[in-house]
Amino acid sequence: MADESIFRGRRLAIVGSICRDIRIAPLHPGPHLLEDGETPTAGIVETVGGGGANSALAGAALGAEVRFGGKVGDDSLGTRLEQALIDRGVRTFIRREAGLASGSSVVLSYDSSSRHFISCQPNNYTLSMGDVDPALLDGADHLLRADVWFSEPMLAGGNEDLLRAAGERGLAVSLDINWDPQWDRAEPAVVARRQEAVRRLLPLVDLVHGNVGELNRFAGCEDLEATLRRLAGWGAGAVVVHMGAAGAGYFREGKLIVSPAAPVERHQNTAGTGDLLSVCMMLLHGRDDVPPHDRLRLANTIVAQYIEGRRDFFAPLAF
Repeated sequence: MADESIFRGRRLAIVGSICRDIRIAPLHPGPHLLEDGETPTAGIVETVGGGGANSALAGAALGAEVRFGGKVGDDSLGTRLEQALIDRGVRTFIRREAGLASGSSVVLSYDSSSRHFISCQPNNYTLSMGDVDPALLDGADHLLRADVWFSEPMLAGGNEDLLRAAGERGLAVSLDINWDPQWDRAEPAVVARRQEAVRRLLPLVDLVHGNVGELNRFAGCEDLEATLRRLAGWGAGAVVVHMGAAGAGYFREGKLIVSPAAPVERHQNTAGTGDLLSVCMMLLHGRDDVPPHDRLRLANTIVAQYIEGRRDFFAPLAF
């Protein structure tokens, strides 16, 4: 079985969101959280947030050479966010915009393993191709476009320009299909337009990533098998499936390989597990000497170590 030494020297470029996360230790979900009162929790921490930034931190912690492109405001929070990435070994290509506020999210985690994000991220909402330094792609092996839904300018053509530029340079491409905040809020026509904008990207994508619920919602299917067939029909090269307690899956050429989750004795960390799993699979992409089942097993082992609190992949924010 491959070990983590296989990640060293891999070169990953990421374009995605960066913000401050205020993470709440797992709570018991219920109506009481929507009523007047106070709910104690075991801990509240302030960390770097955003799927792109967290993926960059995970890749660097695994020994890869990581570059991150994104956007922050010209404020103290933006400075703290970028410095946290630099301190963990990420090379940053971050645009700072005067008059723009860097964003934050409150992450409510529940003991049912579900989560809910309350977000205000003006920096990520306004990201455009003009904010992405083309030098980010130079010398990389793989591009991850994370947080694909957040920015209207990127949905309106920037994502396609970015993925095409990566392909022309010979990079493999990953696309994270996370939860679109508009799915439960916007008019159906708006949701359909946004989904079509992302579907058009799939012929440019080597690896699609997402959990079962996200992928099914995006594909408009009720079961994973139908979703995977539809994603392949739309042009996706392969799919990495986050399956929670059931483990992880890899779908390619009509075949789904599932590896069960590694045993976990205690659940200390929940946020960021999907980002970590996906980064492991990106760094293993193209390693035909490592069978898909072994890739999944290595990724699941690393995720379990993080959940138990034995590994530190994500960065707290310094004051």
